[in-house]
Amino acid sequence: MNVKIISWNVRGLNEQDKRLRVRNLIRSWRPDIVCLQETKMELITKVVIRSLWGGQHVDWSYLGSCGAFGGVLLMWDTRVVDKVEEAVGRFSVSCKFKSVVDQFVWAFTGVYGPNLAGDRRFLWEELSGLSSWWNVPWCVGGDFNVVRFPSERAGATAFTAAMPEFSEFISEQGLIDIPLEGGTFTWSNSREVASKARLDRFLFSPDWEDKFPTVCQ
Repeated sequence: MNVKIISWNVRGLNEQDKRLRVRNLIRSWRPDIVCLQETKMELITKVVIRSLWGGQHVDWSYLGSCGAFGGVLLMWDTRVVDKVEEAVGRFSVSCKFKSVVDQFVWAFTGVYGPNLAGDRRFLWEELSGLSSWWNVPWCVGGDFNVVRFPSERAGATAFTAAMPEFSEFISEQGLIDIPLEGGTFTWSNSREVASKARLDRFLFSPDWEDKFPTVCQ
């Protein structure tokens, strides 16, 4: 068994043209689970979900934006996984799933990390609490808005305080952070002199990897 998870910072879903582009890509990629960050939508309705997913075999959970900032939407194919429980935090949306084929219970968390350095400890506390509460095989992914090493940000040469804190969270939770395939960075501001960084990643527990051994990102 394998599961295909897509994570994408969409930078807003309010425009119909943007939702159409997302829908076409979802149709092309055929994922089982989709996590969209920075939706910039306070309310996600069934109409919005249909405009994105297209089919009827879908369920969802979301964290509404704060005005025009933030927001996380998690959607999944109900023919692949059933939701057992959900948790919506300040920076994340989590679902405990049961796989339809073999009843395997596991959790996925979609993250949109804070931009303010002072808020990052609340993100690590939020995720650590969730891990302790459910205590099941776990995958957490999304836009963390922070890097682990200077090499993950173009032009950076020194460690910042946030980098070892991120690595400490990963170590304390016993999570696996595999290398990124196909490139070095996941984000760019698209300017002439571009800023680039690896802000997006998937992390997972060893028992989750045991179930899905062919995982890559």
